Amino acid sequence: MNYTEAVDYIENIPKFTKKNKPENTLEMVRRLGHPERAWKIIHVAGTNGKGSVCAFLASILQDAGSKVGLFTSPHLVELTERFQINGVQVSQEDFTEAFVRVKQVVDEMMADGYAHPAYFELLFGVSLLIFRKAGIEYLVLETGLGGRLDATNLVEHPIATVITSISMDHMEYLGDTIGQIASEKAGIIKEGVPVIYDGRVPEVEQVVLAQAERMHAPAYPYYSSMTEILDKTDKSIDFVLNYSYDDKEKTAGRTGSMQITVPYLAEYQLVNSSLAAITAHVIDPEGRLTDEAIAAGIAETRWQGRMETVLPGVVLDGAHNADGIREFIRTVQSVEKRREVSLLFSAVADKEYDTMIRTICEAAHFSHVTVTQIDGSRIVPAQQLAEVFRKYTSAPVEACPDIRQAFETALAARGEGMLFCAGSLYLVGELKAILRNETRQ
Repeated sequence: MNYTEAVDYIENIPKFTKKNKPENTLEMVRRLGHPERAWKIIHVAGTNGKGSVCAFLASILQDAGSKVGLFTSPHLVELTERFQINGVQVSQEDFTEAFVRVKQVVDEMMADGYAHPAYFELLFGVSLLIFRKAGIEYLVLETGLGGRLDATNLVEHPIATVITSISMDHMEYLGDTIGQIASEKAGIIKEGVPVIYDGRVPEVEQVVLAQAERMHAPAYPYYSSMTEILDKTDKSIDFVLNYSYDDKEKTAGRTGSMQITVPYLAEYQLVNSSLAAITAHVIDPEGRLTDEAIAAGIAETRWQGRMETVLPGVVLDGAHNADGIREFIRTVQSVEKRREVSLLFSAVADKEYDTMIRTICEAAHFSHVTVTQIDGSRIVPAQQLAEVFRKYTSAPVEACPDIRQAFETALAARGEGMLFCAGSLYLVGELKAILRNETRQ
């Protein structure tokens, strides 16, 4: 079996069907030999920011000289993006080799009466074999959906768990209140294992602390008062993180402040990089990860599609839920004080795109808007999106169904201003593919 055949097989597994019982995934991992038991694992859950936190952590650990595996989702262009070893995406050959072995195990399981793994469950199994072959020391592990029932939650003894920003998303699976969603995310907290969490929302903090107490897990919050912005540019933010931990035995009594340059223009990356820095302190009570080393790892982080500058004055952002849109707006508002801002936008049908568009237009002022469409079963025609924009903005709105043409139109319309491309990770993925192909030519 070659790589294309492996991907075709995987893509034909429904992504959003009902998950299997955890015992089914545990049986797959048992038959694979429990590779995860050999690694130091940091397990990360949350609604927004978990991918960025994972990327910051992997960069910090790699920069300190460790061999680090990183498992995240979704991918933007190619399936192998989900698996990185020291910042390098796994090869198609190594992916295919791991898949063939997992497929053999799956066939054996089904012959014994077990269910076929769901899309994410199978990819998690593939990741374990990829990282075992690579001989990693650390695994930075992002949950797929939720936490309590996620395939990744079979990890028995992580060295830390992290709960990032939590907001209303995937309510059909996780619950229709912040408290219910937080409870699902907090399901990754393990007995005696420290949890680092975003404590800015009291309802979320209450749930996390209650679960931490039940599991006798030391808890380390991040609050907005812990950071102070020093400087902002179109590419980065300099800030100070002030920290103090009561659990002196487990953190070597660290108290002080550190200056960090986060290589993104969005303020929400202050939260994500701070969570990563706090986690680095917590897992390293001996202090081998110095503040300078942590700051260097953060400064060198590269994470696709999250306020990512891909060309001078061109930013891609995968914001696609209410909390993500709010943070997107905050970033746009900070930029439009200095420069004109234009927008390239698309969305898929199962998102509340009318609300998204109204919220964006009421808060931000664009010199030009270009809309395009993402083909497939969830398509919203570009002209339909354009009509929605025209209800809420007086800016010129242009509909271009072809994404490449839309990108070229938006680039031409931005002039000397900044262009933000947002509304969907699918749009970001398409644009990344276009840019990658142009680079190869």
